Amino acid sequence: MKTKQISEYLNKFQIKSSIQRIAIMDYLMTHHTHPTVDEIYNSLSDTIPTLSKTTIYNTLKLFYDCGAVLMLGIDEKNLRFDGNIEPHAHFRCKSCNRIFDIMNIKYNVDISSDFEICETQIYYVGYCNECKKKH
Repeated sequence: MKTKQISEYLNKFQIKSSIQRIAIMDYLMTHHTHPTVDEIYNSLSDTIPTLSKTTIYNTLKLFYDCGAVLMLGIDEKNLRFDGNIEPHAHFRCKSCNRIFDIMNIKYNVDISSDFEICETQIYYVGYCNECKKKH
């Protein structure tokens, strides 16, 4: 994505743009792999030498708190992040540990008006087609 588009996107969530924030959001929006902080750091640290893992974590936390990204608890070992905030579910392969988006999920839940739902996470765990063939 272009820097201007990302800056406008962040603006919608009242997030001030910076070189680091734009680079991190661009990575999330162009890599649909649901990356960890380490994966983002490893990809961006060569082009932004002043970038630290702490900066990435704090930036992702800010993005999440403002509603600009999803924070996924699907991986028991690492938090993962998703730049796609549209309602969808996730699938994690038990063998290769990749995470896939599952789109077009219909949510038909009758929740009492006593609750205000702010976030929903639905995920499935099993074997992707590649790993299923290996077994």
